[in-house]
Amino acid sequence: MADRRTFNVVILGVGFLFIFTAFTTCGNIEQTVVKSLRNDTFSGSGYHSLGIIYGVFSFANLLAPAVVAVIGPKMTMFLSGLLYSGYIAVFIVPSTWSFYLTSVLIGIGAAMLWTAQGHFLVENSEASTINRNTGMFWALLQCSMLFGNLYIYLDWNGRTEIPDSSRKTIFLSLLVASVLGTLSFLVLRKSHHEEELLSEEEGQSLLSTRVMYKHRANTAMQDAKSEFKTILQLLKTKTILLLGPCMAYSGLELSFYSGVYGTCIGATTQFGDSAKGLIGISGIVVGIGEIVGGGLFGLLCKNNRFRRTSVVFLGMVVHFVAVYLIFLNIPDDAPVVFNTTTQIQPFLAPSVSIALLCSFLLGLGDSCFNTQLYSILGCAYAEHSTPAFAIFKFIQSVFAAVAFFYSGYLLLKWQLLMMVILGFTGTLCFFTVERTQSASGDLQEY
Repeated sequence: MADRRTFNVVILGVGFLFIFTAFTTCGNIEQTVVKSLRNDTFSGSGYHSLGIIYGVFSFANLLAPAVVAVIGPKMTMFLSGLLYSGYIAVFIVPSTWSFYLTSVLIGIGAAMLWTAQGHFLVENSEASTINRNTGMFWALLQCSMLFGNLYIYLDWNGRTEIPDSSRKTIFLSLLVASVLGTLSFLVLRKSHHEEELLSEEEGQSLLSTRVMYKHRANTAMQDAKSEFKTILQLLKTKTILLLGPCMAYSGLELSFYSGVYGTCIGATTQFGDSAKGLIGISGIVVGIGEIVGGGLFGLLCKNNRFRRTSVVFLGMVVHFVAVYLIFLNIPDDAPVVFNTTTQIQPFLAPSVSIALLCSFLLGLGDSCFNTQLYSILGCAYAEHSTPAFAIFKFIQSVFAAVAFFYSGYLLLKWQLLMMVILGFTGTLCFFTVERTQSASGDLQEY
């Protein structure tokens, strides 16, 4: 049984590795690709597409648990993977209507995929193996930021424009990766819990398959209503209200490092022929920052003296340093320029080293905020963890969607200023929650 569960966790991680190698790479380069299209009939925006994805994702989370309960996590992840693959395929022969339609569908698919992932991971873990399994899964997932972006660097380095042949080759490769990840979910084996459930249902010979699924659907809807009521109750609690700005900030910086910053680097005129290739390197370095941060804080947080507040404060400082350097190093019109290169001169002569340092700092800071938000929510709402994390994902996704929509219109300095204001506010609110809860003894200390 232990071997089967370990096998499932590894295959789960591999499936996500392939799917998000495709999707993460796509998100990093799609605005640059869209601007380079030689297609007069295409009028889509990569920023708007990502905004739609995160907007739909935030609301689809409310229905995803019911879907998973009815058709099971394995089939849910497979169907979601098909939606991811469809989105990638659109870039091979792009059209505006299919671009935005698949943006809506992948938002729905993302909600189902992540809900099913959490359900499946818990089903294949015990109290003694949950940390190990989570670590294995996230390690494989974070590696998705490395391979696709490396391919982009090797293919785009030295190019000033992205020809149609290169675009098609890249997205065909990403489509193959996404399909392989989707197919890997079919290899997953039934957990012990699922086998017991199936045995009970098979034993009830008087129930037809139709009645059985109807019963599952009714149970799932009742559970969904109960969870929704819990979500509404938690939204009124002081802890959630105070953590709201920090959750919102995680959404802003998510949109910036995953879609906006790479576009800015690729549009910087002063980087010359290497600008497009640097988008891939930037994505790799962001991934390294995420991996280093996750591993580092996993060790440090075992020390009772190294508290959540210290990690969040470090994240704020790291991000503020990155924001200041980006403000000096990247042209102000980089996110909004309609052509493929910028016109405004930055304060400093743009440096590749500084640009990549900022990529690393963005990834490192993101790991600071997200790991500690997960930690404080898990401690404060141990008995209601699913609704609490649903609120977190909802707020994060809404603000990521909003940020993607304004990213194509606001100059870089205003986007950075909003990140600074919300990041500082969110950090102060996090400190308040930690101090209040620690004083009352509601939160466990590290």
